[in-house]
Amino acid sequence: MTVRHRVPTPSLPPVTVRGEHADLVSLLTGRRWVALTGAGISTDSGIPDYRGPSAPASTPMMYDEFVSDEANRRRYWARSMLGWQSFGRAVPNAGHRALVGAPGLAGVVTQNVDGLHEAAGSDGVVDLHGRIDRVVCLSCRTFSSRAELQRRLQALNPDIDGYLPAGAAELDSARLRPDGDAVVEQWQDFAVAPCEACGGVLKPDVVFFGESARKEVVEKAYELVDSAPVLVVLGSSLTVMSGLRFVRHAARSGRSVAIINRGPTRADDLAAVRLDAGTSETLLALRADWSRSLTT
Repeated sequence: MTVRHRVPTPSLPPVTVRGEHADLVSLLTGRRWVALTGAGISTDSGIPDYRGPSAPASTPMMYDEFVSDEANRRRYWARSMLGWQSFGRAVPNAGHRALVGAPGLAGVVTQNVDGLHEAAGSDGVVDLHGRIDRVVCLSCRTFSSRAELQRRLQALNPDIDGYLPAGAAELDSARLRPDGDAVVEQWQDFAVAPCEACGGVLKPDVVFFGESARKEVVEKAYELVDSAPVLVVLGSSLTVMSGLRFVRHAARSGRSVAIINRGPTRADDLAAVRLDAGTSETLLALRADWSRSLTT
């Protein structure tokens, strides 16, 4: 059993849950904080979220389905080949950029797999659910590039129009999914590329539904949450325990929690500040406040 060393938490003044921007400024000013981000922070980059007001209906593939059935893997990689054409071109938005060098920010724990925090220039990012731009072999555990795999898949499936009759799923398209795949009707004859090192089964280096995040990554996330007196949730409904556990942990250990999300979350009752707002607009407003404070 791993024992975590707790960081003493300073006494914080209570903040009323009024959903006002001024409350968030008051909570963060002069304090270290950690960001816990979800799919909502990437929607402005054209990547759909899972449960937001405009989220497309989807049934993500479960881990057991992927590893146990070759047909399921053909279906997944056909969908992924289509989705990657657009997903791989997504760029950081104003929300990602606003977090870079933000005053007091100790680091970012993200539930997203898009790598956009790192692309924006953020340091200290914990990719809780992995990265879609990496691929791992389930046999020899060799990691490789998703972009290189895309080239291999295209070479194996040159008649792309036969599998993907509607062409690439554009960012913001109703066919694109948050995990980087897309809706495909014809996939039964799709050729899947094996691991080049051992011939084993390749899987994107992301945590599928029904799969557990790596223990060392979870521990790193807890350590980051414990390093600051405030946890700020950005763009997550906290529907799954993977993210909710950090909010509950922060609240139990006396840390203050702020939640910025469009729509309700499972941890609204734990929030000192709760804003029903977009992440980009909120972070840009925070940066503007911090800039003014530096010039006055």
